[in-house]
Amino acid sequence: MATEIEKQADTAPLDPKLFNAVECYHRFLQDPDMSTPVATFKVFTEFIKCSQAPTMTEFLETLRQVGETIQDASIYDSKEWKSLSNSRTRNPHKATIATLAGIHLFNQFVRRNSSDFTELEDLKATLLNGSARILEKAASARERVAETGAQFVHDNSVILVHSYSRTVMNVLQYAANVQNKRFKVYVTEGRPTSDGLVAVSELQASGIPCAAVLDSAVGFILDKVDMIFVGAEGVVENGGIINQIGTYQIALVAKALSKPVYAIAESYKFVRLYPLNQYDLPSIVPDIVSFSTRRKSSSNALDLGENNTVDLAMSNPSVDYTPPQYLTLLLTDLGVLTPSGVSDELIKLYL
Repeated sequence: MATEIEKQADTAPLDPKLFNAVECYHRFLQDPDMSTPVATFKVFTEFIKCSQAPTMTEFLETLRQVGETIQDASIYDSKEWKSLSNSRTRNPHKATIATLAGIHLFNQFVRRNSSDFTELEDLKATLLNGSARILEKAASARERVAETGAQFVHDNSVILVHSYSRTVMNVLQYAANVQNKRFKVYVTEGRPTSDGLVAVSELQASGIPCAAVLDSAVGFILDKVDMIFVGAEGVVENGGIINQIGTYQIALVAKALSKPVYAIAESYKFVRLYPLNQYDLPSIVPDIVSFSTRRKSSSNALDLGENNTVDLAMSNPSVDYTPPQYLTLLLTDLGVLTPSGVSDELIKLYL
């Protein structure tokens, strides 16, 4: 059954009989190893291949419509997230910022090339060739991140990891299996999806000693930890990160205890945003500061079934913003960056 946003896409001016941006976006996201910005970028390339826009102006306008459609789809997905499972699945709540990073990257790529051509077919060919090179580079980004991040893993160290991040997992597995380093890992549970438990299973399968800890036990365990690794759904202009909920409070506690916090992310997640606080994010921020005066019975208060868990997840944010002053370094495919170095890289990209 088609979702509401897919029905809207079917009536959009970009001729969905030939191309459905939402369907294509969701199809790419079914690949568990494909990041959201790369999936977004690939949707644009697929559209270019089938676009029948007769003029340059119409072509650029339909590209803009595709971007808006993808962004609307990611927002709609987050509203429709109604169920949780113990299996490793993409949390659509987190995809909004990552989708925006992919849209920004492609839009800048088009701006750099569109003024050089007067013939539409020449522009389309250049965009497709350039996209292929960018996607090829993106495919090896995690490998380069793993090589960079593994430098910071030392023998006999103890590392805290927040929930599940593919880039963080690659770093740890590279350090253990390629560089033969010995270390231990604590992994936060990562509620409400409990993705951290999946990370524990994967690390154990790789022969890395690890243990899961409650999200609320971070302060208790941090004295035993040498460093903290976190992933990122998006890296913003000032060098801060947007990541799974709980990252900010981990960074706060780590700062108080003088523990280094390393954010690990691919450069295609750099996004032109400058959030001022937790409520200035391009994602759905539920109004959790709402109080109920309705008195509940003790049986209802103790009812922690699946429906209540889903309600709790839906009434709370799934991502938070960690300001740059709480991050030690960013470990990326571009190398090791200070938080202030992110703005320099964005200037190179967008100017």
